[in-house]
Order: sequence, then structure tokens, then C-alpha cells
Amino acid sequence: MALINLAAGEINYKIVYYGCALGGKTTSLQHVYRKLNPQVKGKLVSIATEEERTLYFDFLPLDLGKVRGLKTRFHLYTVPGQRQYNASRKLVIQGVDGIVFVVDSQLNRLDDNIEAYLNMWDNLQDQDDNPMDLGMVMQYNKRDLSDIFATSDLDELLNHTNSPSVESCALTGVGVFEALRIVSKQVMANTGAE
Repeated sequence: MALINLAAGEINYKIVYYGCALGGKTTSLQHVYRKLNPQVKGKLVSIATEEERTLYFDFLPLDLGKVRGLKTRFHLYTVPGQRQYNASRKLVIQGVDGIVFVVDSQLNRLDDNIEAYLNMWDNLQDQDDNPMDLGMVMQYNKRDLSDIFATSDLDELLNHTNSPSVESCALTGVGVFEALRIVSKQVMANTGAE
């Protein structure tokens, strides 16, 4: 749930990029960081392994000015993709307002995507969050590759919330801002700040 601090005149939203390992979560966040005006972004904090894989999370705060008189901030996180870091995943999604579920569209990654999707549902339900009540967008990544699922198949296999979906290539940034824009509008609408 969004954190509203009337005394400070601000509202804070938490958006988490969730998905399987090496699916494009961190790359998406890095693209957002590179392209944003320095005046609206904080520091990108990333805790990674020696192989550059996210160990704990990536974090990027965004200050988007005022909406209805409240300073509006988005805090963007990624979860680690590796299943052995599920305890970290649970910590990162606490208090989440919206999720960008990043899907690796490659045919050989279906099992990994399904495992991450089911894990997300389990972790949200463990903290009494209903995924149907959150802002959510499916970011179908790696659309620039050749051995990939059709988006209609990915919708059928993974998009049980009938969430908006966006085709992307995190390496080039195609679709990355569109996914962030959609989930941002959703979480703001959920609090009546749209």
C-alpha cells in the first residue's frame, strides 16, 4: 500500500520488477536510470554477485513532482531471480504497490518463468496481498530474439490477472518505459491520486 505522509506532504509508491533469473529485470531498471533526467532520479543501488547477477535487489528512487499537492515518489526494486534467494524476494515485495513481471520470452525459459510467476503469487499471498488488487503489467522481454513464444501464448500461460502486457527488449529499452508508465498509472489510480 502506498505510504502517504501528510505531514511531509508526500506519497511513496513501491514498484517491484519480478521474474526469473536473467530475464531482464535489472537491465530494465538500468535503462530507466540511464534515460531519466538527473533531477528526478536518485542513486541506483545494486547489490550483485561477481557474475553481475542481482543478489539482493536493485533500487532506484524517482521524484516525479506533485500530484494533488503531494510530492510523488516511486521506489523501483528488483528481486533476485535465483530461487535460492526466496527469503530476499519476500523482503523486497513487502509493501508493494505494483509489479512489473518481466518474462523471458525464449522458448527454453518457460519452466523458469512459470516457477517465478507461481513464486510471486505464493509470496504475495503469504503476506496477505491479493495480486488482483495490485497494479501489474506483464513485460514480455527479449522480443528481439528468434526462438520466442507468441505473446498470446505467454498471456495464456502466465497472465492470469489479465494484466496489460508490453513487448520489450530491455537491452535497447524498447517497451521498458511503457511498462513502467502503465504500472505507475495503475498504482496511482488505486490510491485515487491519478
